[in-house]
Formats: sequence, C-alpha cells, structure tokens
Amino acid sequence: MYLLAKSLHLVGMVSWMAGVFYLVRIMVYHAEALQAAEPERSVLSTQFAVMEGRVYRIILVPAIWITWSFGSMMLAIQPIWLSQGWMHIKLLLLVLFSLYTHGLKGHIRSLAIGNPGAGHLYYRALNEVPTVLLLSIVLLAVYRGSLNYWLYGAGLLAFIGLVALGLWRVNRKPPNPS
Repeated sequence: MYLLAKSLHLVGMVSWMAGVFYLVRIMVYHAEALQAAEPERSVLSTQFAVMEGRVYRIILVPAIWITWSFGSMMLAIQPIWLSQGWMHIKLLLLVLFSLYTHGLKGHIRSLAIGNPGAGHLYYRALNEVPTVLLLSIVLLAVYRGSLNYWLYGAGLLAFIGLVALGLWRVNRKPPNPS
C-alpha cells in the first residue's frame, strides 16, 4: 500500500509542478499581451484568461488534492517521519507552495480584467518560485536525515542568487526585434 501511495503522491507532485510552470508562463504572455495594441490585446487577453482558468481548475486543483492525499496516506503508514526535522521543513515548504498556488488565483482574476498589477518581469520572477521550492523539497525527501542543514540553506541561497542574476540579465537584455 505504501508504494502505491508514494507513486500516486509523485504523480500528483509532478502534475502540480507542471501545472504551476505552465500557468505562470501563460501569465507572462498575458502580461505582455496587455501591452499590445487593439485588437491583438483583446483577442490574446481573452484566450490567455480562458487558458489560465482551465489550467488552475483542471490541472492544479486535482494535482494538489492528489499530492496532499497520498502524502498524508504515506505519513499514516510511516508516522515516525512526523518526528523528524526534515519532514517538518518539507511540510512547511508544502504549505508555502500550497499558499503560493492559491495566490495565483488572484493573479488570474487581475489579468482577466486587464489589470496585471505588474509587468511580465514580475511574472517571470514568480515562475522561479516553484523551481526553488521543487529543489528544496526534493533534496529534503532524498537526503532526509543525512542532510547538512547549513549546507542545504547555503546552497539554496546560492541557487536563489543565481536565479535572481538570471532575471536581472533578462531585464537588461534589449527586446528581440522578431
């Protein structure tokens, strides 16, 4: 039963990550489309709003339920993990990721009414949050108790710095004329 729960937990997690990456990428394009002239702006914005809503409802919501349900089943089968530090950190990161994903719904609503609230660079940065969380969670799950938390934290900070540097470079690059 444990291996079935683990398999379905992983399928849910992969679907959740894929959905979040796809959704926020659509948001980047949506924010860019809101800068376009009419009628392109209206046509693209309408299409992106439909896509964003579908990704959230059809991919993300079920994926989150699957991930949490089968992860909880794994913890019910192996309750000893609840006493281990790596699991506390992993659960905290999963709660943060759940809140992040839920927060995307507000961005979907804002973009749908033509108010991006921020430019495409903001959404590009927002798209990197799941990357950091994915790396953090996978490292915890794989290394478990043998993880050096100081090295783990320093490595994550270095990774976040590299991501920030990449975003800064994208912002400095002149737009592509094609």
